[in-house]
Amino acid sequence: MIQGDDMFRALPLSVLTGNTHQGLAQSVCDYLGIPLGSADVFEFSNENIFVRINENVRQHDVFIMQPTSSPVNKGIMELLIMIDAAKRASAGRITAVLPYYGYSRTDKKDQPRVPITARLIADLLQTAGANRIITVDLHAGQIQGFFNIPVDELTALYMLTRHFREKRFENPVVVAADIGGAKKVRNFAERLNAPVAIIEKRRLHNNDHAEALNIIGEVEGMTAIIVDDEIDTAGTLLEAVGVLKSNGVAGVYACATHGVFSGPAIDRIARSELQELVITDTIPLPPEKRHPKITVLPISSLLGEAIHRINTAQSVGAMFEE
Repeated sequence: MIQGDDMFRALPLSVLTGNTHQGLAQSVCDYLGIPLGSADVFEFSNENIFVRINENVRQHDVFIMQPTSSPVNKGIMELLIMIDAAKRASAGRITAVLPYYGYSRTDKKDQPRVPITARLIADLLQTAGANRIITVDLHAGQIQGFFNIPVDELTALYMLTRHFREKRFENPVVVAADIGGAKKVRNFAERLNAPVAIIEKRRLHNNDHAEALNIIGEVEGMTAIIVDDEIDTAGTLLEAVGVLKSNGVAGVYACATHGVFSGPAIDRIARSELQELVITDTIPLPPEKRHPKITVLPISSLLGEAIHRINTAQSVGAMFEE
């Protein structure tokens, strides 16, 4: 909790949330030492969403928290309408806090006649009235360039690597689930002083099936840590586990910032040879999706510190300088 002189703020601070992840918003407010702002956010019988902010936010520094996870489209509409409500209530500055940025996989036109939905979401957020964006570990870094307003992309890299450093594996190897994730994996491996391996794969269709081809790097007899930005259906993860086990690894762990866990993901993880999957709570994990193999690290202090620094005109980047 922030105390003392650090409590000074140029603008009064308000944190509001929609219905997607109220627990995370409350944890962030606990870190900041402020109450969670009061707002009514609900759906009428005709499926129209209604928002009413129940307190004065005139000239406040308003942070609206809403990961755009399941139900994705409803969550996006709640966020857009809350931004509009805050703007019409004369908020001084509005920051949309999306711990998980939905539609981030649709970040480029890689086939004929397809949209770039990640750019569309960026346009909607700005049109609604957002002055700034906070998010965590985007699927593709170029999404920041879709915005004409400041974007603070936070990272869970440090908390995830800290978790695995504490395990003190004798012979670890950090594994990228695909070639596209190689750069992030190199940063991860440097913090563990471990080598890197890459799983080369080819996605065959617009579905969840991916064919793993081979491993670039040495893994035999080593403890593998698979690193990805999100786990959706766990199809890619299970392909990676299978290939690593067939290449003689001593054990397989995995981590990702975002645990989407759609469809058969939990059953796949439960039946796999994966020993532990570490995620953060950017997305709420309901009781029916909790499993002993899944470890959840809290992200509230990371988000809370970023909000504090923005509100007090301090550097957000300095949070990650070591």
